[in-house]
Amino acid sequence: MIRIISGIYKGRRLKLVSSPSVRPMQDKVKGALFNIVQDRLKRSMCLDGFSGTGSVGLEALSRGAATVVFVDEFYPAVKVIKANIEKCGAEDKAVVLHREFNRAVIDLAKKGVKFDLIFLDPPYRLLEERNPLRVIRKRDLLKPGGLIVLRHFYRIKPKLGDFLLERRVALGDDVLLFFVQPERGLPGTAQSTKMTAGRERI
Repeated sequence: MIRIISGIYKGRRLKLVSSPSVRPMQDKVKGALFNIVQDRLKRSMCLDGFSGTGSVGLEALSRGAATVVFVDEFYPAVKVIKANIEKCGAEDKAVVLHREFNRAVIDLAKKGVKFDLIFLDPPYRLLEERNPLRVIRKRDLLKPGGLIVLRHFYRIKPKLGDFLLERRVALGDDVLLFFVQPERGLPGTAQSTKMTAGRERI
């Protein structure tokens, strides 16, 4: 079972996708993620890439995001995302794209869409083969001052360099990477953080 943790949809139970390839984010990981980004959510424009069940994007809407674009190319996931949006009554704040991620980014860029927050939770194999950050940078999809959050398995080494790695949070087998678009002329900083049993150890 997965649910909305906080906000106006708190407690809503969401449908799961009947496939081992879709890995819903556990509550402790989702809670840590949204504790970090909470101050950025109000009236934000968000992209939930590789959405799966849509639980991350719906959590963002529940906590104050204005609009979330959900992207997934797996049709059973798209059906579940739409059902979960309906369960929350969030149809007027959600856009669902049944499309391959890179193609969706290109199409959104052509329409001039830019995001305050981008959540990425790609399949493990995809992250080893491709770099979703690169197409986002090339198509200029992140607003100035915006944030990208990438979830990955701790044994996978994502390709870095397209954005500034601001923070790293590890929780069990999951790692959350927080990327920002560096301002010209300003040196970047990197922060490595380990979270264990609800405590943050630096």
